[in-house]
Amino acid sequence: MKLKEKISIDEFDGKRFQIRLVEPNLSNQKKAVITHYLHNIDNGVSKHFKKEAEKAIKEYVTYKNEEESLSLVAEDALQQLLFEVNDVPFPTPENYTFKFIDLFAGIGGFRMAMQNLGGKCVFTSEWDKEAQRTYRANFGEVPFGDITKEQTKKFIPDGFDVLCAGFPCQAFSIAGKRGGFEDTRGTLFFDVAEIIKRKQPKAFFLENVKGLRNHDRGKTLETILNVLRNDLGYYVPEPQILNAKDFGVPQNRERIFIVGFHKSTKVIEFEYPKPLDKKVKFADIKEKKVPPTKFYLSTQYLQTLHNHKSRHESKGNGFGFEIIPDTGIANAVVCGGMGRERNLVIDKRIKDFTPTTHIKGEVNREGIRKMTPREWARLQGFPDNFLIPVADASAYKQFGNSVAVPAIQATAEQVLKTIKIKILK
Repeated sequence: MKLKEKISIDEFDGKRFQIRLVEPNLSNQKKAVITHYLHNIDNGVSKHFKKEAEKAIKEYVTYKNEEESLSLVAEDALQQLLFEVNDVPFPTPENYTFKFIDLFAGIGGFRMAMQNLGGKCVFTSEWDKEAQRTYRANFGEVPFGDITKEQTKKFIPDGFDVLCAGFPCQAFSIAGKRGGFEDTRGTLFFDVAEIIKRKQPKAFFLENVKGLRNHDRGKTLETILNVLRNDLGYYVPEPQILNAKDFGVPQNRERIFIVGFHKSTKVIEFEYPKPLDKKVKFADIKEKKVPPTKFYLSTQYLQTLHNHKSRHESKGNGFGFEIIPDTGIANAVVCGGMGRERNLVIDKRIKDFTPTTHIKGEVNREGIRKMTPREWARLQGFPDNFLIPVADASAYKQFGNSVAVPAIQATAEQVLKTIKIKILK
């Protein structure tokens, strides 16, 4: 919502008004309520947000004739706000065939995949403020915040079909216990399980790091599956580890996928998607034009990386930077540590070696550079019209934390087919 713009209305119901959308000091939750309400204004879900949204919208709308009722101008205000939340790169499909919610949403990788298949998101949550900015820019919706809070959970509507969540992995304290629902309290998985228990969706789709399989010698995953299968009563096939490189993007990114089906669906078997017969390489997603000089390493920093790698090699460790050839596949992009340094590339198209940022030494003449945020976006399967409204540091973090959209979409398609939901493509 471009809330600092003014809207002038010459005449409304025979009276002259000027509506001004302002940027008050509203909480993100109020902004979330408004955008969720507007995204669902044409369906029954909107009533779930209406009461709180109408109160919040009054804080956005001012008008000249203070004696007149807000109802005289509310419809025009709503129409302007509605235009702004829909005037985004990735609006909801017009003829959507199912509804889903997006928990621990990040920048919307799950949403991208589900919308591509014909889904409508009716609730989303993400606590990180910078990720919320990116989500809003691309989907026109402000995510709700901390999903562990009841004040956030109360906004989750009934009647959605699929719950999606890339929940963070946390240690469970299950020593001497049976590893059931109550034993997950204090973890983020508990909040996911609690929402499944309350809302009873037809299916859920969870994503996590590959290490979840062996976390705490397998006890964590065992507890999760016990809760989903025995406490909640869902059919949960054995989780699978899928690799992004098998689904059309040149990134070696393995993640564990867990899907489940409500007993009412009568699902008794499920098949995860098969890898695509498609060869991928970094050159497929490489920048078409030479990137700005700021992405090229300085000679001093490059020497530091060489020294660092040598120290680790002398100790028998493999830790260090890595250069990905154009014909190669990138390592998994991650949000911290050596994430960028493990995915350096050689790009000798650079002609101007004048530094554009403060660096020690000179811009290296070997053409060694970091991948750009846009290249990381492509490695995760985000299309080029996906907006990146944040600084580079935040962008790397956000794409590193995201899901690989093509792998998510391939699995989601199998889930939808299994519960006989029509897929739009």
